[in-house]
Amino acid sequence: MLHLEPIDAHNFYEILKLKRPENEGYVADNSISLAEAWLYRDDHTVEPRAIYHDDTLVGFVMTRADYARRILDIWRILIPDEFVNQGHGTQTLRVVIDEAKASGRFDAVELSYVPGNAMAEHVYAKAGFIATGAVEDGEIVMEYRLHA
Repeated sequence: MLHLEPIDAHNFYEILKLKRPENEGYVADNSISLAEAWLYRDDHTVEPRAIYHDDTLVGFVMTRADYARRILDIWRILIPDEFVNQGHGTQTLRVVIDEAKASGRFDAVELSYVPGNAMAEHVYAKAGFIATGAVEDGEIVMEYRLHA
């Protein structure tokens, strides 16, 4: 079963070892993501977490909450080569969506991808995200509305 866990002393170095898929230059290295999370630690809006399938570390996800806009942004998601095409990305999106909905603090989950990243676009669309028409920092923004 897939579940998300906080980054702590037990998994920190394992998270740093996770590498993005070969020839995939779209996602920042986890060391950058963890450094960015540290920068925003006092805001309590950024949450980096390890993705586990049962006891096996299969990826990394980091969210950023915009409470004023009631949007949870999936800032980063990384599934290494050895775990790609096994449903972990789609399942992670579902867990984040379900948690956001259950919290009652958000109306939507957003994420973005670099144009040309066909794998990300496919996974996000399959999970129910819809392009908003917005482009931020050169990335296409997609949204999953939590309330119909």
